[in-house]
Amino acid sequence: MVESINTKADLIEKATSHLGMTDYGKIMVGDKGFEFYDDRDVNNYIQIPWTEVDLVVVSIMFGGKWIPRFALQTKKNGTFSFSSRDPKKVLRAIRVYIKPDRIVRSLSFFQVVGRAFKRNPNKKRNKRNKRNKAK
Repeated sequence: MVESINTKADLIEKATSHLGMTDYGKIMVGDKGFEFYDDRDVNNYIQIPWTEVDLVVVSIMFGGKWIPRFALQTKKNGTFSFSSRDPKKVLRAIRVYIKPDRIVRSLSFFQVVGRAFKRNPNKKRNKRNKRNKAK
C-alpha cells in the first residue's frame, strides 16, 4: 500500500495523467506535495514534494475560459502533465504552496511556429559568412 507524503489534503479531484499512456485517477493537493493516484493500478502513482517543483506550466485557451492541461516541471525529474475536471480549482490550491510568479503560461501554437522562423541573434553564423567577412 502506498503511503501519502501529505499530512493534510486540501483538494482531491478526478484527473488524468499524461505521462506516457494516459492514466485516469485522482489528484491530491496537500500540505507537503502534489500527488496523483491511478484508479486501476495501486502501484502507479506520482508524488512530487513542493520543494521539488520548479514551475507550473499552464495551457490556456480562449482567454482563460478553458484550461486543457497543466504541467509540473521539477528540478530533477522532468515535467509531469495533468488535466483535471476543474483545473481552475486545482491551480488555486497549488497557488497556496507555489508562488504565483512560478506559475507560467505555456506558449501557443503560433508562438512555437513563429520561433522556428525567427533568426536568433545569439546563434553563430555559418562558416561561409565568416570567411567572406575575413577577406
